[in-house]
Amino acid sequence: MKFTRTLVLVSTSLLATVATSQAQEVKRDTKKQGEVVLKPITIISHGKDNIEATGGTVLTYKDIEKLQPANVSELFSRQSSIAVSGGGGPSKRIHVLGMEQSNLAVSVDGVPQTATSWHHTGSNVIDPAFLKRVEVEAGAAAADSGFGAAAGAIRYETVNALDLLEPGKTFGARIIGSYGTNGRGFSGSTAAYGLKDGFDWLLMLHGTSGHNYKNGDGTEILGTEPAARNILGKAGYEFDGNRIDIGYERSRDKADRLIKMNMGLPGDTEYPLEVARDSVNIKYTRTDATDMWDPEVQFYYNRNDYWRNDYQNRTNGNMILKEDLYGGKLQNTFTIDYGKITAGIDFGKHDYNTDNYGHNDRRYRKFNTQQVGAFTQGRFEFDNGFSLSTGARYDYSRFADWNDEVFSDSGASVNGTLSYKFNEHIEVFAGASRTWLGYVLGDYGYVHARNNAFYTDPTFSPGRARNYKAGVNFGGADWSAGITLFDTRIAGLPNYDSQKLGNDPEEYRSRGFTLNARYIWNYTTIGATFTKAKVTAGDDPVLPNSGSFMPIGDMATLFIDQEIPDYNMKVGATLAWAGRISDEAATAANFYDQPAYTVVNAYAEWNPPAVKNMTLRVGVENLFNENYYERTSFAPSQNRGGIDAVWAPGRTFTFQTAFKF
Repeated sequence: MKFTRTLVLVSTSLLATVATSQAQEVKRDTKKQGEVVLKPITIISHGKDNIEATGGTVLTYKDIEKLQPANVSELFSRQSSIAVSGGGGPSKRIHVLGMEQSNLAVSVDGVPQTATSWHHTGSNVIDPAFLKRVEVEAGAAAADSGFGAAAGAIRYETVNALDLLEPGKTFGARIIGSYGTNGRGFSGSTAAYGLKDGFDWLLMLHGTSGHNYKNGDGTEILGTEPAARNILGKAGYEFDGNRIDIGYERSRDKADRLIKMNMGLPGDTEYPLEVARDSVNIKYTRTDATDMWDPEVQFYYNRNDYWRNDYQNRTNGNMILKEDLYGGKLQNTFTIDYGKITAGIDFGKHDYNTDNYGHNDRRYRKFNTQQVGAFTQGRFEFDNGFSLSTGARYDYSRFADWNDEVFSDSGASVNGTLSYKFNEHIEVFAGASRTWLGYVLGDYGYVHARNNAFYTDPTFSPGRARNYKAGVNFGGADWSAGITLFDTRIAGLPNYDSQKLGNDPEEYRSRGFTLNARYIWNYTTIGATFTKAKVTAGDDPVLPNSGSFMPIGDMATLFIDQEIPDYNMKVGATLAWAGRISDEAATAANFYDQPAYTVVNAYAEWNPPAVKNMTLRVGVENLFNENYYERTSFAPSQNRGGIDAVWAPGRTFTFQTAFKF
């Protein structure tokens, strides 16, 4: 019966794609490129999904330049649907609508990323200094977003030489240096890039050095010193209509951190920790793509390492975790009169290695997962007011555990979003998806504390997810607004109990709504967002224990940016608010209520007329020195003798100078 339902869903999705071949022609957009106005509201534009129109988030290069984020907390500071827990860089965990980003298909430059390895580590995968664009597709994700998109997709895109070169130039360089108070210390970024005879290249370095910060009450927060050492290298070559891109990213963070970075334990002290990531990818595309031939071929290799030195003669955190992820994607996009259809295959293998320093009767474990999938996604606009994005994928998943037990299965995923535009000012939409996740291993770092008898339950089965969303968009030439209702359910996730790896019996759910609005008037931009989400495990609210699902309650942001061209200045501010959270389940589990907080950040930027290639900037985070911990942080409780949150930084000033040549 389950297979029959899946077959019907797949058939319906594919028939929708085929049926559009009989539809009317799409309206042509005659708007000039480069015109600075808000885009017309529509879920599909030029054969691409409009992520923001369905409740998602898009950060452009201009958005990122305005923020100049030092970390992912600042990167997403204007998005109420995205919460980032506090602490040092490696400890930051990103939650979308209360769901940790491991539940989404995360990629950097199209390369799939590993999930969070341990429930006391962070989910940060990219240095914000390297970014030019971020897309967060919440809920029903497209089939070509990648495998395992349970709750959507996050796509990070890094800069290349063509993004940074001034028009008409073949070589350029950029130097950015900053100093911050409250432990932020020094940060430096250097980039060189060039273009010659069809060959373009970029090399960028970024490093930070500081001290532990203090919270709003002046208390030092251990294990929070900045210690990033990151490299981004890219090269591209164009010839006879072909383009080849090669990219390498290297990140290192080595410093003294808390035993468990996301929580403060009684008598906590710091111990050495190193977190490393290396990523290599090569991609082939066509610069002279035709309607029927627009290929993309990509191969990649990722390595993630976590070294926790042997600080105690016990299993509490002693471990080395090593992950290798490699695979590829082959796809082609077909352009037809009314939209685009993308079809292809992707595949990957994920190797896991754990070492607990011998503080158990099973020191080493090796295990792996493999995946192969085929997908198609169509995106169409019609001149009768309707737009449609629909697709399907079919995947095979294999899991070989540390005892050489092998599990394999296959399943289908489908998605669809339909919209109707009444006029240029009002559009309604509804979407749904059913996603087959394969074998989800989640926080596999648990196995470091399991003995030799630990095994995989023979009934261990693949995970699955369902997403529903609906909403209305409003807009005009200088304003936009929208509301999105969402409901995401994920089941079949892993459970590492004391004896075996099995399936968590609970279904996890996040449901609620988001609001957004933006207005542009001359040199002023004002925006606001609001998110209300109820996150549950079964019938009960989830606990605020920094898990894969966290309560977020009510959250809101308000921001303003103002250009002052007569003085070559830009100023702006962001206000972030989170409401109080109190529920009986958390109280029964000995957690304290989570208080409300309001945080204000601001900046001012100036380009001296006498030195046009220089920019001076001063920013202040937490202007009013609020003492708070960011939503989705491990909340204070009475457990284990009293657990404290990792509190966010108090007032912090940053002074920055940038040169571009």
